[in-house]
Amino acid sequence: MEKDVRASSDLKLRTKRFALSIFELLKDIKGSIETDVLRKQIIRSATSVGANYRAACRSRSRADFISKIKICLEEADETQYWLELFFELHLIEQKKFAELYKEVDELIAIFVSSAKTAEQSK
Repeated sequence: MEKDVRASSDLKLRTKRFALSIFELLKDIKGSIETDVLRKQIIRSATSVGANYRAACRSRSRADFISKIKICLEEADETQYWLELFFELHLIEQKKFAELYKEVDELIAIFVSSAKTAEQSK
């Protein structure tokens, strides 16, 4: 049980750091109508990953946990999409894109694995 608590605390911190890294990324991007739309979208989805993970940690049942973890997965996948748009529009450099993309890809893998494990232990 202690290992599970530590793992959930580590993932809470990791998802928060990911959201903060998205805020950092956006500081250097000049504003325009288009970039403002993209900014709002990526901020919403990136911060939602951590917020929904915290909600999953407080879930009242396995079904509730699975539902919330799948929301984390959806939000992480959406964040990955917005990152791709930022990169393809040449708004962020390759190195930063690769760093953030790798992190969100790992978060997606964690959420997929968590959902599968929870579904199998029903």
